[in-house]
Amino acid sequence: MSVLKVIEILGNSTVSFEDAVQNVINEASKSVRNIKSVYIEDMQVTVNNNKIAEYRVNTKVCFGIMED
Repeated sequence: MSVLKVIEILGNSTVSFEDAVQNVINEASKSVRNIKSVYIEDMQVTVNNNKIAEYRVNTKVCFGIMED
């Protein structure tokens, strides 16, 4: 039987949405093992002087719960 857990993590980047998601994975993997998937719940940008300043993502990270 497989048991999965989901946590919500916000991420950001000045480069792209893809980079923001990769930042979420990089940071989550420091304390979470066995990441299976990342669901992008929401995407937004901040604007400064009519240009995108920051990409933001609201994600749900799904990972397997490991048994002893």
